[in-house]
Amino acid sequence: MNSIREFCRIFALMAISTALAVAQSGEPGQSEQTPFNGKNTDGWRAPLGTWAAVGKLALNPGAPRDFTATPGEGILLNSATSKTVNLLTTAEFGDVEVQAEFCITRGSNSGVFLMGRYEVQIFDSWGVQQPEYTDCGGIYARWSKEEKRKIEGHAPRVNASKPAGEWQRFDIVFRAPRFDGSGKKIEKARFIKVILNGTVIHENVEVTGPTNAAAFSDESPKGPLMLQGDHGPVAFRNLRIKEIDIP
Repeated sequence: MNSIREFCRIFALMAISTALAVAQSGEPGQSEQTPFNGKNTDGWRAPLGTWAAVGKLALNPGAPRDFTATPGEGILLNSATSKTVNLLTTAEFGDVEVQAEFCITRGSNSGVFLMGRYEVQIFDSWGVQQPEYTDCGGIYARWSKEEKRKIEGHAPRVNASKPAGEWQRFDIVFRAPRFDGSGKKIEKARFIKVILNGTVIHENVEVTGPTNAAAFSDESPKGPLMLQGDHGPVAFRNLRIKEIDIP
């Protein structure tokens, strides 16, 4: 039994190494997209709510739960003082490597949803000693109808969060679920690696279904990237999505 477990562990580590090598190889056939052009919300699905491009932002010194924003280009902001709709790309993706820089106000909450279904949490978690799945970088839980509760959340290994008002960065390698010819799911979706601000916080984490607050309740070979905008002020910049093929 021990030898079987060891074989499975080694095989999983080899799979992670292979996936990361593929993701970082830049081989022909891989395409990188910039879903935010820096100027407007072209490339995103309606409704767009109050999402718009701004030039600069900072925490409001007198009200740190709000931003002060300057007109311009380069930053995608949902709202300086409130919240709005979630934002989904018009394009759909399967296996991807995602880079996203984000900034939130004091106490704010957002998330990056791969395929519109599987959330990596954004939260004001500066100073938290023992992070949970609800903290920044957590892979959010899904809702179980049978158990009538949230299950299967994955806390980040460590809290790598920066204070509210500072720019932070996710680097995510994600493998989409697999389906056979009849449409039956034969492999679960998987976060190969999640890095927050240069620190690895997840490796080889399976997700059995869409997490709570997903845009879709089903699963599919492809789906849009979704930015959560309905929980509080959040801004994004330098969004990159590279389509890859993870064996």
